[in-house]
Order: sequence, then C-alpha cells, then structure tokens
Amino acid sequence: MGITLTENAAQHVNSFMQKRGKGVGLRLGVKTTGCSGLAYVLEFADDIDSEDVVFESQGVKILVDPKSLVYIDGTELDYTKEGLNEGFKFENPNVKDECGCGESFTV
Repeated sequence: MGITLTENAAQHVNSFMQKRGKGVGLRLGVKTTGCSGLAYVLEFADDIDSEDVVFESQGVKILVDPKSLVYIDGTELDYTKEGLNEGFKFENPNVKDECGCGESFTV
C-alpha cells in the first residue's frame, strides 16, 4: 500500500524543507506511548538509513522504519487548519481505536 501525502501536506513539507535549507524528506514512525498504546513520530530527515522503506508522494520522500510500517501502511497524511489549530492529520486505515485526546491509537 504505502504512505501518501495530500497536496496540502506536501506543500507544507516542501515549504518547511526549503526554509531549513536541507533535508531529504519526511520520517514517519510510531512509538509506544499514551493511553491507547501507539503514537505517531514525525520529523524531517537529513539522510536515508539503510533499513528505511522509502515512499514518494507528491514529490516528497517519506521514510519509514520497517517496524513502524506494519502499523501505518496505507496511511494518508494531510495538513489541516481548523480555527487556531493547524497540523498534520493522519488517516490510518489500521487504527481500531483512539484515545479521547487523539494523541495515541491502537491497531
């Protein structure tokens, strides 16, 4: 399946990477935390690790470690603005439940 970005997400990532002046793409993963068990980890990557699985969407490289991929395969990443809040929104088809605050999830 893979990981994809919406046009809004890709524009935000490209804009931020241009401001940074460096980077090869976006690193996406999960960590164990929160009341539901897993939380997303998102950071800009300056290099590609040998074990990374690399996807490309809307001209942006998305790097995922193999252990995280089983939890997020098929995810679409969007960038939204709702009132005073803005940020990335994850549409993950693997999620079975989320905590009330939306910070963690279960697959």
